[in-house]
Amino acid sequence: MEYVIGAGLALAICTFAAVVGLDRQRAFYATMVLVVATYYVLFAVLGGTVRSLLSETLVAIAFFVVAVVAFKKSEWLIVAGLVGHGVFDGFHHVLVDNPGVPAVWPGFCLSFDVVAGGYLAVLLVRRSKVATCRSVQDASA
Repeated sequence: MEYVIGAGLALAICTFAAVVGLDRQRAFYATMVLVVATYYVLFAVLGGTVRSLLSETLVAIAFFVVAVVAFKKSEWLIVAGLVGHGVFDGFHHVLVDNPGVPAVWPGFCLSFDVVAGGYLAVLLVRRSKVATCRSVQDASA
């Protein structure tokens, strides 16, 4: 069930952001990468182990770097950051021992991240097609 809820929530948030206009700025999806990267740090605090906190903080810093580079360079890197975090969610339990992580979180976050990344990918493809159509129209005018 966590997969369905994560995917549905991602779709709802991304659609809402598009309707309201929140996603017009490059920062929206880059910020989403920053936010999803911090939850495991929160869970490490809840779990109460310094080792988990340090491990999760290092991972979060890596995703922060990805988000900043993606924001500066290419929105496709933001897609990679979101989907990459989803993949990380799938392997989190193997990579980091964090007793504060709720049992349903990795599946929820995996589906949220992959759907949000996919949503952004679709937006980028659509924007590219619109830009291409406008260029062709301008050239023929």
